[in-house]
Amino acid sequence: MQTKKGLKTRSRSAELSQMFQTVRERTMRIVEPLEIEDYVIQTAPFMSPPRWHLGHTSWFFELLLKDYLPGYEIYSEEYLYYFNSYYERFGTRIDRDKRGTRSRPTVKETLAYRKRIDEAMLDLLGQRNKESKADSLQTLVRLGLEHEMQHQELLVYDIKHLLCDLYKPASIGASPDRNSISGMAEIEGGLFLLGYSGDEFAFDNEKPAHQVFIQDFAIDRVPVSNGEYLEFIRDGGYSDFRWWFSEAWATVRIEQWRAPLYWKLHSDEWMIRDFSGLYRATEKSEEPVTHVSFYEASAFAKWAGKRLPTEAEWEKAARVSSTGTRSNFPWGDDLPVSTTANLLENELWGVAPVGSYPEGRSSHGCYQMIGDVWEWTTSDYVPYPGFKAEFDEYNDKWFVGQKVLRGGSFATPQSHIRSTYRNFFHPDERWMISGFRCAKII
Repeated sequence: MQTKKGLKTRSRSAELSQMFQTVRERTMRIVEPLEIEDYVIQTAPFMSPPRWHLGHTSWFFELLLKDYLPGYEIYSEEYLYYFNSYYERFGTRIDRDKRGTRSRPTVKETLAYRKRIDEAMLDLLGQRNKESKADSLQTLVRLGLEHEMQHQELLVYDIKHLLCDLYKPASIGASPDRNSISGMAEIEGGLFLLGYSGDEFAFDNEKPAHQVFIQDFAIDRVPVSNGEYLEFIRDGGYSDFRWWFSEAWATVRIEQWRAPLYWKLHSDEWMIRDFSGLYRATEKSEEPVTHVSFYEASAFAKWAGKRLPTEAEWEKAARVSSTGTRSNFPWGDDLPVSTTANLLENELWGVAPVGSYPEGRSSHGCYQMIGDVWEWTTSDYVPYPGFKAEFDEYNDKWFVGQKVLRGGSFATPQSHIRSTYRNFFHPDERWMISGFRCAKII
């Protein structure tokens, strides 16, 4: 006779099976428009070939099969080497910048590998296991699915770097509703519970929730736009050391930055290339600026007489109303849908103009805090007080030299994002879909 816990475990297993199929199919939908030649190209040391993403996300699940499916045999030792990423405890691995130097395994072989892993995983999820073992397996499967959703977003970054407007998605979503919004929202400070404290899935770096003190502050109602950033460029922002940190200024000179990534100067006019084509920057002046580094965001903020928000300020602006009511998202507790945020399922394949998705605004009148662009904060990516690693080498090994970003982007799946989600990148990186909004003390 099954216990209530056992029945709940079986129900959760069925839900995970459905989620597994949905997530795995979405990955294949992203790569569907690619030609065979596109799968193996690595356009920069920090990018990865699409073939590698397909194999790596399968490799992650193969490690579970090895431990949980009786009689399972490893598909290929070579695959364990090539499709590993940074997990030292699972053996040797190819260096990240060499992933595009090999033609084997072929795309066909990688897809066959993925198919076999899918079949074995669904078989494993359909089996009856002891409750203790089932709980452990389901926790790891959910982590694997969240991991694959991270790679779906990385796939979008890599495909954009590889193809940009040559990529032809299966469909394009509808343009959103938009309001003309400007100015800053003033938010009362005080003690604030930062981090995740619920019962659903969240990464270990979002926990534990803990009290922090915040001063009264103001934060932009919308992300900084291309038009605003163009003013910074035209005012000599990239040639004036006053706005830049010392390391940032050195990077500007070494890399010869003059504008965000994907901006090009043509006949004295700045152009922006994205999935939809090549446009004058002035034609996209109402869209959030994207593909900027922490260095560039900080320089603009200083030029504008402001600064970037801390992650605590950002989270409070996104989650806490003026009356102190706390919610999971800026608009409330309901999960994101296509009318509240521009996320991957919207299939816009780009950012929406600032002031879009009025149904998703916060109680303070802040727009697009979820979706469109990951937003830089001033906060260092460090563990919260009381942090306990839940999976070795996943988040805990990166707690040095990086900055926190919040909110998700148009390439983030709806079920993957939370207001407490802590993304992190080095301050000079800008290949991801990164933007920002400014803040100041009042």
